[in-house]
Amino acid sequence: MLEKCEGIVIRTTDYAETNKIVTLYTREWGKVGVMARGAKKPNSRLAAITQPFTYGQFLIQRGRGLGTLQQGEIIYSMRSMREDIFLTAYASYIIDLTDKSTEEKKPNPYLFQLLLQTLQYLDEGYDQDILMHIYEMKMLNVLGLYPILDHCANCGRTEGTFSFSVREGGLLCQRCIEKDPYHFKVSQASIRLMRLFYLLDLSRLGSISVKEETKAELKKMITAYYEEYSGLHLKTRRFLDQLDSFKDKL
Repeated sequence: MLEKCEGIVIRTTDYAETNKIVTLYTREWGKVGVMARGAKKPNSRLAAITQPFTYGQFLIQRGRGLGTLQQGEIIYSMRSMREDIFLTAYASYIIDLTDKSTEEKKPNPYLFQLLLQTLQYLDEGYDQDILMHIYEMKMLNVLGLYPILDHCANCGRTEGTFSFSVREGGLLCQRCIEKDPYHFKVSQASIRLMRLFYLLDLSRLGSISVKEETKAELKKMITAYYEEYSGLHLKTRRFLDQLDSFKDKL
């Protein structure tokens, strides 16, 4: 049966001499794999539509197993993203995080829209670190993780100054910080941004300017939380960290 879907290319694997197995994240069906026959040939009509990060309309012959990609039409190529090593690294991590956090054929139109919007903002030149941290915070619920960011995880207090505790799973007020001697003592700006990123409707993102020290604090807290609870160890994240240290030396 031939069916149309809207999707983003999140992974491709070479298969035999001329074919590709393409993993799409679709609005209608969630994550699906399709066979793109002849897509490795330079003159193939499927060559452009199966490039990583491409957002398009796909016509798929669906069956019980792997579907077959019949044709596709590019809606947004994300070309500049593939031509810049830093943009490629950020987009690859965001896509990898999506891929490793989702099961096949489990539709999530909200996540599809979040992924599409994030990649488009990256392509348009929005702050890469901020977009990455917003996406990481949004993906926590997909992973079944619910950090406590609106009150003290120990006593429930909502007013005052807070620190972040990985062990306690969220904020700790000043009265309760002895519960975790390894808490992150960070600026209140970082705490507010972490909460904002978790709740923000990404389509309402305006221009946002964040100090480098605040970005560093956000990265420490989010990375530590992911390492403790997500079970994910992504090569794309390690590569991004290597690029960051290279960037710092420039």
